[in-house]
Amino acid sequence: MKLHFGLTGRNYLVTGANSGIGRAIAIALAGQGANVAVHYLGAPTEVSQAAHTILGEGAATEVADHVRRLGGKVATIAADLSVESEIITLVSKAESEIGKLDGLINNAAACELPDRLVDANFGRYRRHYDVNLAAPALLMADFARQVISRRGSLGRIVNISTDAARAFPGQVFYGTSKAALEAMTRAAAIELGPAGITVNAVAPGPVQTGYIDDALEQQVLPTIPLRRLGSPDDIVDAVLFLLSDASSWITGQVIQVAGGHAL
Repeated sequence: MKLHFGLTGRNYLVTGANSGIGRAIAIALAGQGANVAVHYLGAPTEVSQAAHTILGEGAATEVADHVRRLGGKVATIAADLSVESEIITLVSKAESEIGKLDGLINNAAACELPDRLVDANFGRYRRHYDVNLAAPALLMADFARQVISRRGSLGRIVNISTDAARAFPGQVFYGTSKAALEAMTRAAAIELGPAGITVNAVAPGPVQTGYIDDALEQQVLPTIPLRRLGSPDDIVDAVLFLLSDASSWITGQVIQVAGGHAL
């Protein structure tokens, strides 16, 4: 039985919404009767060894078509979240397309390999921290200013972290940038609470979005107490709850949705 979270007619911006968890969130929001601004990375400013394939405009268009079929208003917006000038216009572009935003889901992330400490360099550090920390912070600030200016408006922010934020040898900058995002979530929750804006995070464990092959699955499964990989829908359920009125007195929390992985 599908739960209804009372999101009908509300407007959301989802970053990195053209693939994986972001795609699932965007489609689920439309299924709840919401309207969605689908952010995606078009052409990266520089080539890097990304851990996940960058799918681009075609995948964003497919998500938008899916949202329309579900009855929602939708917009696709390209922005490179390592470029400040593109970050600071994203909220206003989303609002001009689908209406005043009720919520922001910071899902997009940079994840490059190799990411061991011995491979560290300043460029790799900057790409992880610019996208995984600075961009969400700037987007939260812009969204908050818009909500505060509309006195009494609804405001929900959900940041997508990772259980790698606890400790993940081999993904040093990725994990530590997400740990910083969790700290930012708590700080933002305290600052924005008086304005009625809740700020929470969801920290997924190993989620099958196409990158986990059979060999890696067999390696990972013994470390997950519930003995299965996560699916994007597992993460979606937590995000929808945090966007709903049922979570109106929950803020500053990091909900680990990981099957017990990395406890």
